[in-house]
Amino acid sequence: MGLEIDNIDFTEDEFNRFSDRLRSNLDALEILLARPDFGDGDLSFGAELELYIVDKSGRPLHVNQEIIVQLDDPQLTLELNRYNLEYNFKPSLSKDSCFATTQIEALAAIEKINACASQWGGNVVPIGILPTLEPSDTGYHAMTPLARFKAITQALTDIRGGPFTIAIEGEETLQLAMEDVTLEGANTSFQVHLRVPAREYADFYNAVQLVTPLVVAMAANSPTLFGHRLWQETRIPLFKQSIDCRPNDSLHPIPARVNFGNNWIRDGAFELFAEAALLYRPILPDCSEEDAVAVASSGGTPQLYELRLHQGSIWLWNRPVFDPADGGHLRIEMRSFPAGPSITDMLANAALTIGLAKLMQPTIKKLLPAIPFAYCNANFYRAAQQGMSAELFWPSLTQNQPEYYAVPEILERLVPQIPEQLSNMGFIEADFKPLLEVIKERLATRQTGAEWQLNKLAEFRKDLHKREALTAMLLEYQKNSAANIPVAKWR
Repeated sequence: MGLEIDNIDFTEDEFNRFSDRLRSNLDALEILLARPDFGDGDLSFGAELELYIVDKSGRPLHVNQEIIVQLDDPQLTLELNRYNLEYNFKPSLSKDSCFATTQIEALAAIEKINACASQWGGNVVPIGILPTLEPSDTGYHAMTPLARFKAITQALTDIRGGPFTIAIEGEETLQLAMEDVTLEGANTSFQVHLRVPAREYADFYNAVQLVTPLVVAMAANSPTLFGHRLWQETRIPLFKQSIDCRPNDSLHPIPARVNFGNNWIRDGAFELFAEAALLYRPILPDCSEEDAVAVASSGGTPQLYELRLHQGSIWLWNRPVFDPADGGHLRIEMRSFPAGPSITDMLANAALTIGLAKLMQPTIKKLLPAIPFAYCNANFYRAAQQGMSAELFWPSLTQNQPEYYAVPEILERLVPQIPEQLSNMGFIEADFKPLLEVIKERLATRQTGAEWQLNKLAEFRKDLHKREALTAMLLEYQKNSAANIPVAKWR
């Protein structure tokens, strides 16, 4: 969705032309993927961090455009709502201490943004869902006035044909109807990009899918919305429901545009791109003039503009990415992890995911019959709901029926095997070892960002009203986060 568009009103002819070009992009992608050396290159790591902008009392501050104009930083981009920003990190190679490089860049970026935001009495905070957010902070008045946001809001609302229904049950229950999709902007995440060779894509992508529920449980940092105590990672159901444009028709189901996937993939990345083109109606039919097939057939690298734009309107939690840079390559964008609590925590989640996926990759083909995709999908939502208390189905080659284990029990078996895997991938031990220590301490204390928020909120509620307690909790969260202290060490 970072690709900007100029138009927001489209004709049926434009939709038809876009669909034709989308299929042409698929043909061109197939030509690219048939090249023996396509996507080869050094392993690179990248990330995007979404941030809330808040005032001194912890309330959303609508100044993202003002900050963007003043800083004039191409790595800083606008998000759906006026109180959100996204920072895009420079990709770095695994062999160049990518985690430390990203951490240094992140801390410098936040310091720079805060210095700018201070003019309006604000600063930024990385947190999955802002605890002080209120229903009045959503709606068209909160939306950043960009063409792509207007177009996507209009398209999803038209398809839905009625209000978007939010229904989330946890310790408390939240039910409401929204006339627009701006509640999607309540979710902020730390999105990890990993370059993956085309020939390894199917196995590594499936391995990432398998281990994602474990990391979601460990990374949970979004336990409330509008003061309601809901899931440990409330972002997961909220994001899905806030833009769920599917009609209520159980006889003619269509896949949600936000989902964990529809199946394991068998051959490679092409399956995921083809699925996106064939199962999901285009909503932004903006076309380029490139003849993608001609460019690919002549040995060049097409931009595949339509395919990339379309992919940006389908929010798989682990999303395939085609990038035309460097002769073209593939990435996996891991989108399910929340922003915060600290930069160190987020990078530890990334190292854990990559190491676990590499550990499972060699046996993933044999394991797939032992875990039908529906079980992995259920793991994902169970982990988001219950966090580290979740019991997940974990497959083995010796099982004779599904076997369930607590998240810490699974991880305590697997984490000691991760260093070898990361080293084999080209990551530097001195770079990733401190992050794995952060994971081990989180396992030992059982304290995630979500657990800390809920415990601290309960403590403050003894003396304060709910809104005051939420604010006090957020202000203490901000201090710890700004000091880059791993959440397992928070009081």
